[in-house]
Amino acid sequence: MELGFLSPIFERPGPWASVYFETPLATEDAAARHGLSAREACEQLKSQGADDRTCRAVYDALVALPRTARPAGRALFATGGEVVLDPALAAPPPGGPQVFWGPLPHTTPLLDLMDTAPTCLVARIDRTGADLELHGPFGSREVGQVQGEEGPLHMTPSDSWNERHFQNSVENTWDRNAAIIAEALRTHRKETGAELVVLAGDGRECHAVQDRLAPEVRQASVLARHGVRGAGRNQARSEQMLAEEVEAARAGYVHRHTAEVMERFQARRVPTDDGRVGAAEGVPALVDAAREHRIAALLVRPDGPDLHREVWVGEGPDQVAVRRSDVQYLGDTHPVSARADDALLRAAVATGAEVISVRPIADEPDTPDGLPVGGLGALLRWPYGGPPAEGSTGGAAPA
Repeated sequence: MELGFLSPIFERPGPWASVYFETPLATEDAAARHGLSAREACEQLKSQGADDRTCRAVYDALVALPRTARPAGRALFATGGEVVLDPALAAPPPGGPQVFWGPLPHTTPLLDLMDTAPTCLVARIDRTGADLELHGPFGSREVGQVQGEEGPLHMTPSDSWNERHFQNSVENTWDRNAAIIAEALRTHRKETGAELVVLAGDGRECHAVQDRLAPEVRQASVLARHGVRGAGRNQARSEQMLAEEVEAARAGYVHRHTAEVMERFQARRVPTDDGRVGAAEGVPALVDAAREHRIAALLVRPDGPDLHREVWVGEGPDQVAVRRSDVQYLGDTHPVSARADDALLRAAVATGAEVISVRPIADEPDTPDGLPVGGLGALLRWPYGGPPAEGSTGGAAPA
């Protein structure tokens, strides 16, 4: 999960109120229950030590949440009497509102409550062109249209030489249009940052487009069985089934990516013949890696006991230590106690590392129990015992 949008709350000093809340449903009795829940959440904040101005800002933001037709949620992060960030959640927090007051924002629940699946570029294709839509956590929106050549587009049943020549011209037009659509998809995928491409509509043309996609786009493409292009796109059942296919493709990507990262983690936690280790687990090793900007991908098992473990932090994201006295040597003479997951997640975001919840595969038969140990682990940008790789101060996990 890319968490760069959290930078505004990691760049400001705390303490912070972190609230995970269910948005009110559009029912008759929802308003009264919603107001009561908002009041109780703020009372919990106050009991944990939050100041009156921040409690008031959180309460005002909670009671102003718009009603929704289906269960969803919202996270609020507030400090100094101001709600700084309020991302939408794909699901409400289990068990009711979750309220935290601490020196750092408590962001770990976002990994399981937000829509972490990648954006998807959907192309509704026929033999004249394509309509393009972007699907993601924000819903869906149109992002463009591709218009192919207007040459002959329809076959005729005759076997005469002239008609066969005409049919060849029709097929050539189809092929050229498939190439035009494929190139447009490459461009739009780059511009939108979409990680997946779904091809829907005319079956023959979808296959022709897929065959002409650039290799990196073709590997990220999926052929849909439903969905059409044009004004006839009014079949509710077909549209619903296409939406389900798109969501299945997004969820499948998350599952595969998580499994691949976990597989690399398991392999790299074992020392090589020369003693190098490309993964870390356990709070002390992860704190060392965070101070050195060594974390490429932070792995989080939400039920792990180490998430609650105490560490000491300064103002900077790399000012983190297991013991209070250590932070002074990192340039901060007033360290404060924080949760390990909050400190490590802040450090990961500050250096452009990926953060991954391993929940999607944690209960699968092939996944060893308890990994990562304590619930926190990392793939490293360069191994212990080895020099920093060129360009190792940023970017994604190593291949």
